Amino acid sequence: MDVIRVVLVDDHEVVRRGVAALLDSEDDIEVVGEAGTAESAITRITALQPDVAVLDVRLPDGSGVDVCREVRSRRPELACLMLTSFADDDALFDSVMAGASGYVLKQIHGSDLVGAVRTVASGQSLLDPQTTASMLARLRDQESRKDPLAALSPQERQILDLIGEGLTNRQIGERMFLAEKTVKNYVSNLLGKLDMQRRTQAAALVTRLKAERGERGDLRPW
Repeated sequence: MDVIRVVLVDDHEVVRRGVAALLDSEDDIEVVGEAGTAESAITRITALQPDVAVLDVRLPDGSGVDVCREVRSRRPELACLMLTSFADDDALFDSVMAGASGYVLKQIHGSDLVGAVRTVASGQSLLDPQTTASMLARLRDQESRKDPLAALSPQERQILDLIGEGLTNRQIGERMFLAEKTVKNYVSNLLGKLDMQRRTQAAALVTRLKAERGERGDLRPW
């Protein structure tokens, strides 16, 4: 039987000792190292090359999430199991984005923690389908909020900006040295890309985006 090598990272020595005693009592698990800070955790994990890192989310000089991201950038095969005292959606999301395989509360039963270590060590995830769906939805929302005008060309962005100022196609053409018919085509194209039917909708979008970004006179990417 292959032994699962584990490094524990928690700033509370009592917690580390308790978890270490629990895991070491299993025939197939061995705690090979411990750390109480983010800096020492990265050093220890890099040197010891465990199969699993059990990481406290909150550390005195950083976070377990940062440690997870750093060590997995060096060893993508490392499984990180986040251990925390608080149910925190933001911490969960950040952990998933950092590449963590699981996220459990310190109130977990000992047998469940042992099972969690075995699960992530085998390459499986502890994230349930509902959590995964929530993470994907949040990712999609962030991507759309990042730049809702991503499909527009620089020329179309500029025309949209002028629509927001209330200019007509003729006035936009004069401002940009374009024929009115050319402007009309641009407007039609950008409305299609934004899934809009009327220029008033586009003008309202410009107003909202500028309010969110702070008035700065254009619609450059976020």
